[in-house]
Amino acid sequence: MTEPAIDIAGYRYDTTRALFDGSVAVDGVDATMHTGATLPEIFERMMRRREFTVAELGLTFYLRMLDTGDCPFIALPVFPNRVFRHSCVFVNVHSGIERPEDLVGRRIGEFGTYGQDSGVWAKGILSDDHGFAPERNEWVIGGLDHPMAPFDFIPHPHPSGVRVTPAPDGTTLNQMIESGEIDALFTANVPRCVLDGSPNVRRLFVDHETAERDYHRRTGIFPIMHAVVVERDFLDAHPEAVRSVYRAFVEAKDARMQQYRHDRLLYEVTTMVPWMNALIERNLSCFDDDWWPYGIADNRHAIDTYLRYHHEQGLSSRRWTIEEIFAPAFSGT
Repeated sequence: MTEPAIDIAGYRYDTTRALFDGSVAVDGVDATMHTGATLPEIFERMMRRREFTVAELGLTFYLRMLDTGDCPFIALPVFPNRVFRHSCVFVNVHSGIERPEDLVGRRIGEFGTYGQDSGVWAKGILSDDHGFAPERNEWVIGGLDHPMAPFDFIPHPHPSGVRVTPAPDGTTLNQMIESGEIDALFTANVPRCVLDGSPNVRRLFVDHETAERDYHRRTGIFPIMHAVVVERDFLDAHPEAVRSVYRAFVEAKDARMQQYRHDRLLYEVTTMVPWMNALIERNLSCFDDDWWPYGIADNRHAIDTYLRYHHEQGLSSRRWTIEEIFAPAFSGT
């Protein structure tokens, strides 16, 4: 019997490296791996042109498609991208913003869309812990280091009372936070001015690692940014092939985790990062042995929290349930 041929798209992470280098294969499937220069490029190619059978997709991008009532994909509980997000809020030092409570009534930039995955988490966490109310601010949407209009391949829902405007033509959010045209910035990536050591911009949480470790200790949540989606038609026609895809993503992630464990024996001599061994050991004291779990059971609280944030922020017409957004065949994972 001929193996079904599929195209799988995603970013090259530690979690997916083994899929790209071929050390982990998708059994029973003739799979071709694809990536892109940026994550939004992968998302757009999947959402606009349906170039792939299986692809990494930001959670908010997926939920916005579900909300249209005509989503050709369904998610698998594979989460290749997770990031703690206290570190993703930046402020202009001349804005007078010293605490999260000082964000009220400010002009804030956000990359690509109102409610990008990193922004959903940051706004939700700040709302839960500091009373932040996104609707009380003005939001400016644009490119981080390159001028860019808001993404044109997704819907842009937001509450009617929230003022959301595009950045001026030819302007970047990096320039605007540096100059003080915006008071704060919610972004998935570090702006160039910060990497260049600008004295005008800093993180809201200067000691963000401490804040993030405390957040994890209190909530048990390691924020999830992206899932992996599959075409519904392919899932219906080849359910066992999709199970093989899921197993391959799990195996690729586990293989890299095992490499980290092995490298501890060598004091992490395979990396150029000093004290990496100490960092790994400190992290292992905070996490379970599988610190990057796939499946629904070990991620239910994190996923449900994201779905709550997405609805509270006016990005979903209703609060989706976990059972609705993932393929039913993986409910027991």
